[in-house]
Amino acid sequence: MTVNSEQRNIVIIGGGIIGCTSAYFLTRHPSYDPSKHKITLLEASKIAGGASGKAGGLLALWAYPSSLVPLSYRLHAELAASHSGAERWGYRKMHSGSLTAKGRTIGQQSAANGNHASGDSVSLQKLKDKVSRTLAAAGIPKDLGWVAADSARSYYEMGTPDNTAQVHPYQFTTAMAQLAEDAGAEFILGSVTSIDRTGGAVKSVTYNDKATSEPHTIAATDVIICAGPWTRSIYPPAPISALRAHSVTIRPSKPISAYALFTEISLPPNFGRTDTFQKSNRAHSKQVTPEIYARPNNEAYACGEGDTMVPLPKTTQDVVTDDSRCQDIIDYVSSISDELRDGEVTARQACYLPNVQAASGGPLIGETGVKGLLMAAGHSCWGIQNGPGTGKLISEFVFDGKAKSASIGSLDPRKVL
Repeated sequence: MTVNSEQRNIVIIGGGIIGCTSAYFLTRHPSYDPSKHKITLLEASKIAGGASGKAGGLLALWAYPSSLVPLSYRLHAELAASHSGAERWGYRKMHSGSLTAKGRTIGQQSAANGNHASGDSVSLQKLKDKVSRTLAAAGIPKDLGWVAADSARSYYEMGTPDNTAQVHPYQFTTAMAQLAEDAGAEFILGSVTSIDRTGGAVKSVTYNDKATSEPHTIAATDVIICAGPWTRSIYPPAPISALRAHSVTIRPSKPISAYALFTEISLPPNFGRTDTFQKSNRAHSKQVTPEIYARPNNEAYACGEGDTMVPLPKTTQDVVTDDSRCQDIIDYVSSISDELRDGEVTARQACYLPNVQAASGGPLIGETGVKGLLMAAGHSCWGIQNGPGTGKLISEFVFDGKAKSASIGSLDPRKVL
C-alpha cells in the first residue's frame, strides 16, 4: 500500500491565507481522494480575521524569499485565470514606486491642483498643463495625478505590470476557503489546545468549539500549523514573534490610478490635528513612511509603521485598534493627496504580522522533525503574495513527501526548531 492510498486525516490549524491556500491545493493534488483523505481546517475566530483580511494585498516578483516568490506569483495569475479572480478578488496588474513628497498641513489649499482649502474640488482646465509639467519635472508618472503636484518631489519606479500585481486579501482568502470547502475540505471554528505527538508522531488534535466551548479531539495523521503570529502558542519551539500593524481604507473623492506607493513624506512643523497628533511631534518636522495601494472599485488602502505596544491577544477577534494611529495614517496620506483627503474613510483596523526570529529569516515551510507535523508560518508582510506557493508546497509535502515545485531548503523549519 502506497502512502497516497492510505486513509489520511489531515488537520490544518489556522484560517488565514496560508491555511486556506493549503486546504485549496490539498484538494487539487492529483493524489487527493475525498473518499480516503479527510481535510479539516480549524480556525479560532473567523476565516481571514487577522492579517489575511487586513493586509495590503501587494504581489511582486521582487518580493522575498526568492526561492518561493516566482512560484507563488505565477500561481496567483493561474488562480485568477481559473476562478475569475479579477471579478472575485480584485486581481490586477499594477505599477509600484517609491515616492518622496512634502506633506501639507491639514486643510491646506492645493493651488497647483486648483482646490480650495474648504475641500471643494474645482476643475480649472488651464491648470492641467502646469500640473503635468510639475509632475514630469519630479519624475512622477503622468497618470499618477492623484499625488498633489505641490507635494511630489521625486519618484523611483520599483515595479511594473510585468512584475507587480494585487489582490484584495479578504476576498482572496475567503474565496480560497470556499473553493477548498466546495472540493471537500471541512472548516470548523475552534481554538486548538493541544497536539498529541505520542511516540514522535502526530496522533490527534484537541480544540475547544467556538460556539459551545466544549473540547473535541479529532484523529490526525498529518497536522499543518498555519497559525501566523499565533504559531508559538500552538507549538512553543517556533521562533515566531508578532508585530502589530494599523491600516485604513479610503474611498477617494475621485477614481485613482493603479499604483502601489512606498512613500517618504516630510511633514511640516506643527503638522496634524491637535486631538490625534502627539504633542512632542508637533514642534518640529518629521519623516513618515506610509504605504498607499490603489484598489479596484475606487478604494485606497494605506498602512503605517508597526508597533509592539500591545501584546498578541488570544485570537484575531480580540485585536485592539488604536484609533489615533489610524488617524495619523489618514493625516499623512491626506497631506499629499486631495483625492484621499476629501475621500471617505471606510475602515480603521489593526492586525498582527508573524516574523521569524532567526538569522535565516522566514517563512518556515516544511517538516518539523515530528512525523506528520508540518509548519507553514512566519510570512511577515508577504503572506498574501506567498500564500499560493506555500499552499502548493504543503500539498506536496503531504502527498509526495517532499517539496517538488520549488527548492526551499533554506526555509526548512528544522534549521531553527
